[in-house]
Amino acid sequence: MQPILEVEHLTCGYQTKPVFANVDLALYPGQLCGLVGPSGSGKSTLIKAMLGLVPAWAGEIRFRGKRLKAGTPLVNVGYVPQVETVDWNFPVTAEEVVMMGRYRQRSLFPWPSKRDRLVARDLLNRVGVEHVAHQPIGDLSGGQQQRVFLARALIGEPELVLLDEPTSGSDLHIQHELLHLLAELSQQGLSILMSTHDLNSVATHLPWVICFNHGLICQGQPTKVFTPHTLEQTFGAKMLVMHHHDRVLISSDATTLLHELRNNLPESLLESDRTP
Repeated sequence: MQPILEVEHLTCGYQTKPVFANVDLALYPGQLCGLVGPSGSGKSTLIKAMLGLVPAWAGEIRFRGKRLKAGTPLVNVGYVPQVETVDWNFPVTAEEVVMMGRYRQRSLFPWPSKRDRLVARDLLNRVGVEHVAHQPIGDLSGGQQQRVFLARALIGEPELVLLDEPTSGSDLHIQHELLHLLAELSQQGLSILMSTHDLNSVATHLPWVICFNHGLICQGQPTKVFTPHTLEQTFGAKMLVMHHHDRVLISSDATTLLHELRNNLPESLLESDRTP
């Protein structure tokens, strides 16, 4: 299978300071992949470089085998930015946010067509937030806002979607709902790369993971990649890793790991554990 996007010997930075160097990786059609690493490790810069928003100092990026020219944004790629970068006070509704992603499909007229609105409403329904279509984006919950921006990324009918910390600040229930939705989209053929800090969600929901810290540390299936050695290389701190059947549980201390383990044990085992 040919990669949909390839990064080869990529080096990027700002002014005179490099952020990462000599990165090689590939994303494939229908792949659902997590990009994990500490804050400031270059994950957002890598995603923006893939989008053509950050110039490469060295190396190249290819989409469908075609080299991305410097300063040329990628077409057929959706983007969900970090929630911290969005002005939530901007007077716009959820439906209008989604339609912003359809500007490439519009005719000579600058305003949205009836079809644009139908497509936007269909996508809001697809991601489970059609009922907030006419509400101001700033009035929505964090989970609703994330789903609206995912719909905006999907409205251009992309082949690849890049998400930068889409579950940041969300509670566990919202995180799991979003990750299940991404898994469904991946099964339908969409390629997805998302950066995140939540290692346990990645280990539970994502079949492939890239460990990143100013460069590629390693990549592979979470059950094979998430080891104490790899995680210390990635995050600069010792972490505890426990395998429970086909699950991986990760924590920086034993108490939290035990809590995570108990939350993931079958109820029958928990009941027997409580028995005197």
